[in-house]
Amino acid sequence: MHRFCTACCHGAGCIPAERLRRKGTKSQEAQENKETIQVYLWTTSLYEKYAPYVQAQLPDVNIEFIVGNNDLDFYKFLQQNGGLPDIITCCRFSLHDAAPLKDSLMDLSTTNEAGAIYNTYLNNFKNEDGSVNWLPVCADAHGFVVNRDLFEQYDIPLPTDYASFVAACKAFEKVGIRGFTADYQYDYTCMETLQGLSAAELTTTEGRKWRTAYSDPANNTRVGLDDTVWPGGFERMEQFIQDTGLTAADLELNYDDVTEMFGNGQLAMYFGSSAGVKMFQEQGIDATFLPFFSQNGEKWLMTTPYFQVALNHDLEQDDARREKAMQVLHVMMSQDAQEQILADGQDLLSYSQDVDYRLTDTTKDVRSVVEENHMYIRIASNDFFATSQDVVSKMIMGEYDAAQAYSAFDASLLAEQAPDTGDIVLSNKKTYSNVFHKDGGNASFSVMANTLRGIYGTDVLVAAANSFTGSVLQADYTQTTASAMIMPNGLLSYQRTMTGAELKDTLRAFVEGCEGGFTPFNRGSLPVVSGIAVQVKKNDGSYKLTGVTRNGKPLQDNDTVTVTCLATEKQMTPLLQDKTHAFERGEDTVKNLWSKALSDGSVALAAPESYITLG
Repeated sequence: MHRFCTACCHGAGCIPAERLRRKGTKSQEAQENKETIQVYLWTTSLYEKYAPYVQAQLPDVNIEFIVGNNDLDFYKFLQQNGGLPDIITCCRFSLHDAAPLKDSLMDLSTTNEAGAIYNTYLNNFKNEDGSVNWLPVCADAHGFVVNRDLFEQYDIPLPTDYASFVAACKAFEKVGIRGFTADYQYDYTCMETLQGLSAAELTTTEGRKWRTAYSDPANNTRVGLDDTVWPGGFERMEQFIQDTGLTAADLELNYDDVTEMFGNGQLAMYFGSSAGVKMFQEQGIDATFLPFFSQNGEKWLMTTPYFQVALNHDLEQDDARREKAMQVLHVMMSQDAQEQILADGQDLLSYSQDVDYRLTDTTKDVRSVVEENHMYIRIASNDFFATSQDVVSKMIMGEYDAAQAYSAFDASLLAEQAPDTGDIVLSNKKTYSNVFHKDGGNASFSVMANTLRGIYGTDVLVAAANSFTGSVLQADYTQTTASAMIMPNGLLSYQRTMTGAELKDTLRAFVEGCEGGFTPFNRGSLPVVSGIAVQVKKNDGSYKLTGVTRNGKPLQDNDTVTVTCLATEKQMTPLLQDKTHAFERGEDTVKNLWSKALSDGSVALAAPESYITLG
């Protein structure tokens, strides 16, 4: 594979780079930059209903939604290189990991949005100085999915406390059915079981005191486990392993294995989300959802915020931009917006007093737990994910008792973590704007599209706007940070040779939208193209393709071109219906192909082009 650059990646008929200056004047672009509020989404699923809803509520605010990475290290890299967006969302989150970002984020503690969050939950996001940089959005509840049919069939009482939970496990064992297991192959299951069994203790005054110390951004030294709350936590985990009969074989189970056992009547209870209840109810199984039963008698749900949201401190330098960003935050935290996040029929469990919780039949047996605000927010630092899997796995295998597990976990938290010292795979000498400009498009996205067109060896490349994370900065990229330039959520490539007329039809599907696919909802969600330029007209909130040029000339209907489309499978579905002109799907995801090219040292970023004019 050869190195791709602006001189060779475009093929025959390439327009010299000096002729591809962006059309917009500096003052026009500066004004557009000022008027744009950038929101980074942690997953592309938020791009489908949630982002369009937020934009529709604020038609006078130009919001640009970009799908980033569900990783705080991604935002640390942007911060270090001058690319931190206005509004950040992240799901895999902890204050501990977010500490380096603190001075770059707004203090939201005095905002109405923070004031609406129950103190029980807001306390988990307070810094030692009382400031609040991150706010949690509605919860995904985790607990025990229970096959009520099996309990009735064998006349075993449903658990109401820890003792009856253990009794049920032993009663099922006697009739040859597994009482409980879960997908302990995964780090999050190990981590959430460990914390869920001690949620009551971790929310006491002593528990909150330790959590604050562990998460304090001002603390320059690493913090291990305390000697008040955590020793008992590992004793409870050890007891739980014995009471449920977990063994090394359970560490081999993935999610599909567990749900298959449950669906076949071989398993009475497993640890999962409330969504599993609905899934099995639709299969005709009378399933219900139960909380963690603490050994002190309390009941708790393990919750994961769908995401946390933070605002860039730089917004405070411009009152008008700050006001717009606060309007966006207000809508993002609203009940109607939160409902756009949920799957059909899923429960709305919000941390905000301004949002009415909505409990379906799937969670009716945990209503009292919700009403008591016993929704524990997990500690989800990178340290806790990795260490929980290591330590809990060894406890299940019998290698650690409670005391040994506590010591190993504590030592792991105190150990200095090695920074990312990977070799530089990409060195970029210029930062490109990732704000969409109506005369030219998004320069950062254009760099990525032009570079990938060379890698795919295609005449034309058409990419959905959520394909790239917008992180083309003046920086040295390691394999990890460079791989993060591609949207991580299942971006695929589809290629075929087509006529100019067919290409125009394809472009209309991307620009104007089509039934069953994705419809652009603002200018930042318009597609990115390479090898061609498009003219688009906005009309009453929708978009219309009005022209296509290639090499500076109108694309002719009888032209023949190779075209590569980058999109998720859902976005491409309508275009895959015509079996007579079928696209060939790439064998690898775009992210994996990009990562391999980076590893081979065969990537040099192409220059941006003026690829769109929006009238």
